[in-house]
Amino acid sequence: MSLFNGNNQRQDGVSGSELRAVEHNVFGGRRILWAGLAAVLLPLGVLLALQYWWLTELEQNSAIAREATLNNYLEATTKEVYYHYYKISERTLNLPAELFTKNKLEKAGSYFKKKEVKGARSLFVLGYGEKENRLLFFNPETGVMEDSGHSDESMAVWAAASPWSFMRKKGSKVKSAALAADQHNPGTRIILNPITDENWQLVGLAGLIIDEAYFKSTVLPEAIEFSLPKFEDANTDELRVVVRDGRKKQVFPEGKKAAWEKDRARRGFQFVFTDWSIALQGSYASPEKWARVNFTYNMTLSAVLALVLLGGIGLTIRTALREIKLSAMKNEFVSNVSHELRTPLSSIRVFGEFMRRGKIEAPEKIREYGSYIETESRRLTQLINNILDFSRIESGHLSYDFQATDLEELLAGTLATFSIRLRDKGFDVEYSEPAEPLPEVRLDANAIDRAVANLLDNAVKYANGERHIGVRLQREGDEITIAVSDHGIGIPKEELERIFDRFHRVSTGLVHDVKGSGLGLSLVKHIAEAHGGSVKAESEPGRGSTFTLRLPIEGPTGEAT
Repeated sequence: MSLFNGNNQRQDGVSGSELRAVEHNVFGGRRILWAGLAAVLLPLGVLLALQYWWLTELEQNSAIAREATLNNYLEATTKEVYYHYYKISERTLNLPAELFTKNKLEKAGSYFKKKEVKGARSLFVLGYGEKENRLLFFNPETGVMEDSGHSDESMAVWAAASPWSFMRKKGSKVKSAALAADQHNPGTRIILNPITDENWQLVGLAGLIIDEAYFKSTVLPEAIEFSLPKFEDANTDELRVVVRDGRKKQVFPEGKKAAWEKDRARRGFQFVFTDWSIALQGSYASPEKWARVNFTYNMTLSAVLALVLLGGIGLTIRTALREIKLSAMKNEFVSNVSHELRTPLSSIRVFGEFMRRGKIEAPEKIREYGSYIETESRRLTQLINNILDFSRIESGHLSYDFQATDLEELLAGTLATFSIRLRDKGFDVEYSEPAEPLPEVRLDANAIDRAVANLLDNAVKYANGERHIGVRLQREGDEITIAVSDHGIGIPKEELERIFDRFHRVSTGLVHDVKGSGLGLSLVKHIAEAHGGSVKAESEPGRGSTFTLRLPIEGPTGEAT
């Protein structure tokens, strides 16, 4: 038999070189794939780093911009207060100079009477005469100017007017007569309008005393409502405005006191109430928190998009790796099938050549060689049928012819066909018959014959020196089971679920050294499922394997293909 061994070694050498070429192509393809992944991930990492840097810069700039915005809100409020008092003062206190130069101060009442002044506690005029200075207050009830005597208000007015009186006494010219506010006495805040003649000489003062109560109740709330934004989201902290007087006592809003340290932005008023301050509190008033929220949102969005992109890349790589692996498995399949085809063909050719040359004359030898030829032909037929069945499964054209069949008789025929090959390789088969006759089973006899043949062929391939195979046929409820056991090298636990996948070959130990198409067990699974049954493998490395084919007695419930 040296001829067969030499021929097999030659074929194995060809298969080994083909497999090495396949592995080289697969590894090369994977290297290119991982290089492509690196080419994608590197720019993505750089992009995310730049995004992080940009968002950090944006966070800082946003905090500055937000703080400036909040200060602008406060400035808008203070300007509303300023415009209110400047407007009423300019409109009310702009009196003709002749009232002062001709000593007609009493007529100022007719001017004040025409004005509807809101927010002024008192209106007054101060005239600088040749002999004495006169201070008159407007009585809104009578509409005339009256002498206030020595009241607190008159004393406050004389104190506020003292710098102007000094300028009058020195004869200084007032070339820019603008409104001025005196707030030396916080209880009596005065706005003065200097009145000059055609020579820019100061001839008198017109003024008003601010009504602080009106400021708190009307002017300030209206300015805040007009200037500051409204927040409609009730689930968030609203923007809160806090106003404090010169003694840092809270004057707005009334009620619960707001802590000074919680102010996020603060500024003073203009023109009047300059010793008071207005501040913002609340989460919306925190520039740092606002910037941090925006930074977190944008960075989270970028991270999510990056994860989605990485997920897409991962799926693409997974698909590509599966395709590469499938391609490698197909190439390995072609290599192994070529070996599997050549082996029986070589045996048939050698035995046929012996018989053709007439070197074998004994009838027993002729029958023996004929048996070898028949066995190898059946083996070749089985391999070709496996390939054809797999092709039909892939194209969806594999169909089955279900007929009531005596499974005991079918199994006996399958074992008889295998007996020569098993005997030649030194195997003995222990067949365990069912305890009682089995009913006929609705199945495709040819398909089940191929399934059992594949299980026997699998047991022979992985025997690893152990020459005993067990076949057991029995009934379990509504199912008939066919179990094929060997005592070979076994299968690792993690491989048990995958051995029924097409082209799958266990890649460890001696299992990988056994030649095969990688289709046999996947076809067994397809045949079992087409019959409404299943196939299961139980194995332990070093102690052998048992494959159990389960078939329902009634056959499949529908049309199987």
